[in-house]
Amino acid sequence: MSTIRKSVDDTVLDFAHKYGLAFVMVASYFGSGSVFIASQAGVLHGYTLLWAATGAALLGFMAQDMSARLGIHGTPLMIFVREKLGRSIAVPIALFLSIGCIAWTLGLAAAVGAGVSFLTGGVVAWQPIAVLATVGAIAVGLLNYGKVENLMIAMMLALLVVYVAVAIPSGAEPTELALGFVPTMDSVGALVMAAGLLGTTALWPNFFLESILVEKKGWTEKADVADARRDLAMGYAVGGIATIAILIVSAAVLRPMGFTELESFLTPGEALVEVFGTWAMVLFVGGVTAAAFNSIIPIMWAPAYIIPQAAGVDVGKSDRLFKLIFAGLTGVGVLSPVVSAVLDLSVVDMVILFPMYNGIFALPLTAALLFWAVNDRETMGKHRNGRAINAVNALLVILAVILAITSMQDFLELLLGGGF
Repeated sequence: MSTIRKSVDDTVLDFAHKYGLAFVMVASYFGSGSVFIASQAGVLHGYTLLWAATGAALLGFMAQDMSARLGIHGTPLMIFVREKLGRSIAVPIALFLSIGCIAWTLGLAAAVGAGVSFLTGGVVAWQPIAVLATVGAIAVGLLNYGKVENLMIAMMLALLVVYVAVAIPSGAEPTELALGFVPTMDSVGALVMAAGLLGTTALWPNFFLESILVEKKGWTEKADVADARRDLAMGYAVGGIATIAILIVSAAVLRPMGFTELESFLTPGEALVEVFGTWAMVLFVGGVTAAAFNSIIPIMWAPAYIIPQAAGVDVGKSDRLFKLIFAGLTGVGVLSPVVSAVLDLSVVDMVILFPMYNGIFALPLTAALLFWAVNDRETMGKHRNGRAINAVNALLVILAVILAITSMQDFLELLLGGGF
């Protein structure tokens, strides 16, 4: 028995060593934001946005494939930006993008607080727990990279199993499901949610992180591109299927129950309760809380890398400057109760709206920079994008810009008008 156990352990460790980077990337987007945005999409629009969830996962995969190739054949994305535009432009870009990461952290810290508050029976309000969660995220984020990666792999696989297990018996109508994977005129009224799905799946910090962390995995040669793609395919398959499953569950279970919006932090869990019983609410809240906490870490790694790179300083996770920026900017998460009170936003509002902010303001800029980098002859040489990949990258840029333009007004009204 001990021999079998050792063999299993060795297999798991070998998998985590060889792959796993994509699970860190996918875990950064598959936090409470993805859970609630997919749930809100299902409740508000039924299966209408299944195409958007699928397309976002495919575009995210393609974008990160380009980011991986940029890191292997060229240079990390922010270093490229600095070399082409100079520090005077690169630094403001890095600071502007970092605002989006801070916004994410505010929402994610609030989600952790709400989750723990529920699990403890409401003995403590979510606000002080959100403060403690921020401190905890700083501590974990400064751990050895390998430990964080293994944690992300386990969390992502567990969430996949839970939501697929609920989606299968949910009673979704096959014909309606099939139609949901095809964009229709009904989608026009759901563009702000489509922007949210794109913004939380094709996650712009990952475009920077992938180009930086491929070296951490030892992917530095042309032959390593295949390993990077297999890694990304596994990670995005898990994240994409889980997101689709959540949307299906919300459309098939919550809508027939009479829900027209996510009324509270617990609403998506009602679908699990309907299928599995009351204990499933604890499972849901625990999973969402863990996902939110885990997401904070890789999202906030991005500013800690790109701000110094924009200023001309190459940093690693063990460097003092990296640690100071990561801890300082992540620490802004302690203000999530203040932001909630000032803007009159619930935890659910924050968890949904702040990824939308990134999809509207940060994703178009980052996608355009990535498109430029992977087509730059000086940087990529003969490894520049081909026509087929350029078509996909151009689609990501165009879609991000269109969604930003068409959904910006609705987003600002929601943000400044007290949420949904």
